[in-house]
Amino acid sequence: MRVVRRGPDPLIGRALGRALGVVLAVVLLATGCSSLEGTGDKGYISGDRRVRVIDPADRGDPVELTGTSLTGDPVDAADSRGRVLVVNTWWSGCAPCRSEMPMLTDAAKELGSVADFLGINIRDASASQGQAFMRSVGAEYPSIYDPAGKAVLAFAGKTTLSAIPTTIVLDAEGRVAAVITGEIPSEQTLVDVVHDVAGETPDG
Repeated sequence: MRVVRRGPDPLIGRALGRALGVVLAVVLLATGCSSLEGTGDKGYISGDRRVRVIDPADRGDPVELTGTSLTGDPVDAADSRGRVLVVNTWWSGCAPCRSEMPMLTDAAKELGSVADFLGINIRDASASQGQAFMRSVGAEYPSIYDPAGKAVLAFAGKTTLSAIPTTIVLDAEGRVAAVITGEIPSEQTLVDVVHDVAGETPDG
């Protein structure tokens, strides 16, 4: 079921959400998403697959996201300004990450003229392990190798990253426009969200 909530959260909820997001981001990345309720021995937090779309007038500052890719190349999200950028957090040992990756790969190919895609690998033991997984699913877009959790902290104060995977859609200005918590519901859901964000007028 696709649930879309437009507009900002209430003031108190937003403040608590941001504070929790920073804490969870650090904990999830430092521990590999374990040791929190609901994880068992899976090594990840399962999300509810909810889609949250943020009205343009309520978006914050652009996300300053940089890092080094699985292939050792520098990555800067600012290179995608002027286009929508889809950012997905993942690692190869995460079951919902493995389940959704073919959908993300197909969406990236379908949206090639509309949006860029970027992964953030948060846990694999080596960059080569992450590369092998990406090759196995035919993913051609880059991923930042980020086991130390530095890159993902670019989202602190901008959105809550409470699950792995999480998919974040940045608008043409680099601002958080939509967030899917957990495995994406379907390829078409992501495609629709991206088209909606890409079709926004410059005035929002």
